[in-house]
Amino acid sequence: MNITVQNVTFSYCNTPSLLGVSLELKDSEVLGLIGPNGSGKTTLLKCLNKILEPKQGTIMLDEQAVKKMSRLEVAKHIGYVPQNSIDNPDGLPVYEIVLMGRRPHISWQSSEKDSEKVWTALKALNIEHIALRNFFELSGGEQQRVLIARSLAQEAKVLLLDEPTSNLDIRHQLEVMDLTRKLVSNQKLSAVIAIHDLNLASRFCDRIVMMRDGKIFATGNASSVLTTENIRLVYGVEVEINYSKNSPYIIPIAPLN
Repeated sequence: MNITVQNVTFSYCNTPSLLGVSLELKDSEVLGLIGPNGSGKTTLLKCLNKILEPKQGTIMLDEQAVKKMSRLEVAKHIGYVPQNSIDNPDGLPVYEIVLMGRRPHISWQSSEKDSEKVWTALKALNIEHIALRNFFELSGGEQQRVLIARSLAQEAKVLLLDEPTSNLDIRHQLEVMDLTRKLVSNQKLSAVIAIHDLNLASRFCDRIVMMRDGKIFATGNASSVLTTENIRLVYGVEVEINYSKNSPYIIPIAPLN
């Protein structure tokens, strides 16, 4: 499933957040969104998912215009893993959280098919053994797996992940990124990942979109986007770049004065 974004603009009140953004997500691709805080990454993800409505421009899901689709229709195709976990005031167990992903497909009450989809998603993420545990009792890495499982149960063909490695230790960062990479490959999905860690983006993303001030500054593979000059101009930081397994590895040196 392809997503095409053409000249999308969005503002919070009178404060611009996206300014003429255009990009494409291809089938079976992991696309990384990088850029400083406030560059528009999260806003773009929310526009793709129709949580926010662009002021102008078009977003196409294959041949369908997202603005003409209901939120329910969009949810049948796009799964969103938010940055700050989820609201779960009742302390629901993992199974119930993943079952929420079936809402776009449930008319009145869940069926045996819905239960099968939930268990398939739990097994795909290797978390079926924690199905009855309270979501908030889990580690950060386990919570991320649960939220990704919810998107799989949703039967989404596109995953949108907003800083999925934030607040995770290095082991769980690698696990989440490797898991996403494998799901895209094995289940023929596509993914857009907003991420701060440039080295994780370099290693796990097929293409990278570098954003600055609501605009796209550079797009391409890791080697073409993650250059010392681009990082200096966008982040205001001097870096050194080494190469590991043909991917650039960023070593921060000092902020620019």
